[in-house]
Amino acid sequence: MTRKIGPGKLVIATHNAGKLKEIAALLEDFGPDCISAGSLGLPEPAETGKTFVENALLKARAAAEASGLPALADDSGLSVAALDGRPGVYTADWAERQWFEGDPGRDWFMAMGKVEGLLQAKGADAPRDAWFSCVLAIAWPDGEHAVYEGRCDGALTWPPRGTMGFGYDPIFVPQGRDVTFAELDPAEKHAISHRADAFAKLKADQFGV
Repeated sequence: MTRKIGPGKLVIATHNAGKLKEIAALLEDFGPDCISAGSLGLPEPAETGKTFVENALLKARAAAEASGLPALADDSGLSVAALDGRPGVYTADWAERQWFEGDPGRDWFMAMGKVEGLLQAKGADAPRDAWFSCVLAIAWPDGEHAVYEGRCDGALTWPPRGTMGFGYDPIFVPQGRDVTFAELDPAEKHAISHRADAFAKLKADQFGV
């Protein structure tokens, strides 16, 4: 029987205010008082895992051990079948500019271009199947943990389309749709996304809904 999140504080292992707001909204009906690792001054651990599960657990455990509170972390990314699952856990890294490329920060158009360039190098007949993954990990200070994995399958398109998404959303067409994630109404995207799948599993296990 999986250990349950009780009432009280739940550390969301992020320094991103937007992510805290999104996760807190998803859990607001179930009791946890969500606070961010950033607001507690906790350091961000290096994401050295080779899988989404490893990275999510690494972040959740670090936050739980440092705070003495249960912690929730996520790790997510895009995998492309023809690229042997890349970029995978390096999804965000592919958008990082090098020091000689100008302003620091993430360049998602550059990252999308890398994916498309590698696919084109495979030839016109290369399959464009891809999927987004999301792993949610809950860790308690005593070491117990739970993991929930979500997935959304689809195919890649080029050129990018839509302005409502972020990251690789403008080139990802989810299965059963003819528009990209970035062209979908945000509410519709959130209902079918990899994150929605993972949170549905978490809610079913943790809260029985």
